Amino acid sequence: MNKPNFFAKHFNYFNKSINSLLEKNLNKLNFNNLTNLAKNNKLILTFVAVFVLFVSYLLIPTFYKQSDLSIELKNQMKNKFNLNFQLSENFNYNLFPRPHFTIFDSAIKDGETQISKVKNLKIFITIKNLFSIENLEINKVIIENANFNLDSKSYHFFIKILENDFKDKILKIRNSNIFFRNNENEVLFINKILDMNYYYDFKQSKNISYSKNKLFNLPYSIELINDFEKNFFYSILNFNLSNFQIENVLNYSKDIKTGESQITLNKNKSTVRYKTNKNFFEFNFFDKLESPTFLYEGNFNFNPFYSTFEGNTEKINLNYFFDTNSMLIQLLKTQMFNKQNIDFKLKINAKNIFNNFDFVDFSINSKIQDGLIDIDKTSFKWKNFIDFKIEESLIYVKNGELVLDGKLSIDINNYNELYKYLLTPRNYRKEIKNIDLNFTYNFDQKIANLNDIKIDKKIDTILNKILGNVLLKKDNLQNKIYLKNLLNDAIKNYFG
Repeated sequence: MNKPNFFAKHFNYFNKSINSLLEKNLNKLNFNNLTNLAKNNKLILTFVAVFVLFVSYLLIPTFYKQSDLSIELKNQMKNKFNLNFQLSENFNYNLFPRPHFTIFDSAIKDGETQISKVKNLKIFITIKNLFSIENLEINKVIIENANFNLDSKSYHFFIKILENDFKDKILKIRNSNIFFRNNENEVLFINKILDMNYYYDFKQSKNISYSKNKLFNLPYSIELINDFEKNFFYSILNFNLSNFQIENVLNYSKDIKTGESQITLNKNKSTVRYKTNKNFFEFNFFDKLESPTFLYEGNFNFNPFYSTFEGNTEKINLNYFFDTNSMLIQLLKTQMFNKQNIDFKLKINAKNIFNNFDFVDFSINSKIQDGLIDIDKTSFKWKNFIDFKIEESLIYVKNGELVLDGKLSIDINNYNELYKYLLTPRNYRKEIKNIDLNFTYNFDQKIANLNDIKIDKKIDTILNKILGNVLLKKDNLQNKIYLKNLLNDAIKNYFG
């Protein structure tokens, strides 16, 4: 069988089937069936007419005068959300998913200062009465792809929005950025807003803001609640990846505001009590009121900016300083602290190091001045037999990795105890009083480069070659074995 005959046969079969169906249904037609059909057509026509009228009603805003519409929307945004918008004349009106205006390339002003450019603004309206512009009512606003520029004068912009009444409206901000700037208009850091929502919670009878964000590529969420009756401001901050949460309560009834934060890191809990106004921020940080294992005090002065942080603790966890995934390391790698106008001093004294009780009397000293970060005068001891002190140090970023340069001075008070710990053969146990060296430590690669090593003021080239590169392991036990073997090799070559 050829193809033309095949198609012709099936076409004839299909044609006969259609004719048969038509004959059967036409034979069933009578006066009653025609009457029912007419009635059904009336219903269909009525439905079509109502639908056309409804769509025509929804399309009324397309006939508004654009200049009048811009003024009305701007006034309502000011009255309902306390947002001062500059609206462009680039409008679109859309019916789906609900009637709304889409406005491109608008801006938000705080007083006379423009603080945001908004690429895409959607303003949703109710359909109660669309016959005139004066009857328009906004019930939802979505801001998308916006860049907010905030500084010390406008930092509270998102908190002030909570002062509005959100019982009959919603505000959303999506896929936007917040640029926090200093007085010189330099960007300190960028916060990515993934999804932010302002709404009224009828169960709690309070305005709530909940947002998902990213800061230094760390995802976090924050919930804000403003209790106008009690003059309290609540917030809950969650960094899910690091099991880090901060619950905060702020009393703003007086000029000097007071607050308390409960901090949870993994299963460890601590408290921060503070007071603040537009000029300063002071705090106390501790784990418990009675016999605290740590107590820190600090202050931030905003104009001019300077800060101090001091504290004492039973033991300190150095993972916060050396773990490449720690928040501190990530913040330092952003170089946000390398600014000329930052003046910061830190001093922490710890009796022991967490998970390593061989090291005692650890004292961290650090400062940020003139855009430089150092840990000069940081010191610690090893079993009271050896004293370590760091000088001429500098923390900086090189090729995207965090690096520490400095000089290390080692004073050996009891060399016999050192040899016992290293299990050094007796014929190599000669007196050593002092070791000086320069070092470079790469936090990302966990590699220490040692050079210009002097033992009792003398340089040995073989010793410098052996101790040139120290590669630290993840496991503490591996590090101990590795360092013991490395130091014994150096001692054997130096005294052999």
